[in-house]
Amino acid sequence: MSVLETIKSEHREVTELFDQVEASEPGDERLRELAGQIAQKLSLHTSIEERLFYSELRDRVEETDEQVDMFEAYTEHAVAKNLLEMISSNRKADEKFKAELQVLGESVKHHIKEEESTVFDLAHEYLDKEELDEMGEAWERSKARALRAAGGPAKSTRKKAVRGTISGSRKKTRR
Repeated sequence: MSVLETIKSEHREVTELFDQVEASEPGDERLRELAGQIAQKLSLHTSIEERLFYSELRDRVEETDEQVDMFEAYTEHAVAKNLLEMISSNRKADEKFKAELQVLGESVKHHIKEEESTVFDLAHEYLDKEELDEMGEAWERSKARALRAAGGPAKSTRKKAVRGTISGSRKKTRR
């Protein structure tokens, strides 16, 4: 499976969690549970994405505006990480807590929209299908390892694992 399909799938999962946040009332303890799920999913997602996907794409883009697009994606991740720190404290699920979760949700949804257009376009331009598939396989292995290490479910969405690494030495030129 292509890394782009994996990323989209994880985007849908976290978007659903943010939709549940919006439907919840301040004071609802479910907000704390949702915040925990969001923090776990986003932390893992941003870590793997930056290491496996962004770094490869960042090294390949050629134009100044493309480089800016990649650094913007990194910056949006940094903003999300800062907002995640705000909601990670063990406090009441009050109005302020819900507001912080909603701001995080708005920021992440904006990032998803831009990433699935601008960054995915760059990926199609600079990475071939085999590389995207290899990155998808590497993503699943990395995610499974991280979940096992955290004591969570490590079940992969893949039917079978493919051995190998991402071929970082290939450089696809513009089509």
